[in-house]
Amino acid sequence: MNRLLFGTLVVVTTSLMGSSFAVGKIGLAYFSPLLLVGLRFTLAGLLMALWVWKKPLPRSGTEWAKVGLIGFLQTAAVMGCIFLSLRTITAGESSILTFMNPLLVVIWGTLFLGVAYRLSQWLGVLIGLAGVFLTLGSHLQWETGTLFGIGSALAWSIATMLVKRWGVRFHVWVLTAYQMLCGGILLLIMGVTLETPKLIVTPESVFIVLWLAILASIVQFATWFYLLSHGDPGRTSAFLFLAPFFGVLSGWLLLGEVVLWNVYAGGCLIFAGIFLVNWTFAPRKQREESRKLA
Repeated sequence: MNRLLFGTLVVVTTSLMGSSFAVGKIGLAYFSPLLLVGLRFTLAGLLMALWVWKKPLPRSGTEWAKVGLIGFLQTAAVMGCIFLSLRTITAGESSILTFMNPLLVVIWGTLFLGVAYRLSQWLGVLIGLAGVFLTLGSHLQWETGTLFGIGSALAWSIATMLVKRWGVRFHVWVLTAYQMLCGGILLLIMGVTLETPKLIVTPESVFIVLWLAILASIVQFATWFYLLSHGDPGRTSAFLFLAPFFGVLSGWLLLGEVVLWNVYAGGCLIFAGIFLVNWTFAPRKQREESRKLA
């Protein structure tokens, strides 16, 4: 993949990721959290399933189970935690917490995939984690939204590793469609059983659901899975540093959220940490092989 295409796709997917926090928070005026995210991904999954019905489907129960697990983690767990977090913390704070995912991917890559990282990458992880704690400030013990934000990052990082490991077995659009559908149905069930459902139908609420389902789900997920399947999960995930920027920016533009100094400072540390992870990411063995080929 050439750099221009890669950069364009990164900007598209991260801007959609980040801005969906503010749009989702606006939607909470019309929907209960789990019901909103359940409607979003069930609709997105159905639309994509109709689009890709001629593509090769998973061929066994095991493959369907893998798609379902990715759907549970990437859609139900991540998005459920995000929308629940928005009840008690700002869209900007939720996006920053969620997008510490790249730092966790480095840790999981070391523990489970045997990837060797340089000292600068580990320094980036530590700086990024320090930024997360600074962002939380004194809210860690008091706001349940912070815990949901951290939970979304954990679930997303695990899903990232699974997509990289299993994603090549599936057509990218098929995986996108059915993982969203599986996660969306689960979220709908949770929305009518675990919370008091709220549904207010207006032109604005319909637009919010359609925007979240089509642009912020179908386009965003398909682009993200495409990038993951064509590159290293750690390096690709490191570019998610753009998403919190778009999350804070959209929260300011759409919601008038006031961003406190600790969020700015913590966000800068997170961006610096992820930059260090990405700047010299290639493992030493891979770089040596690249030099030989050159």
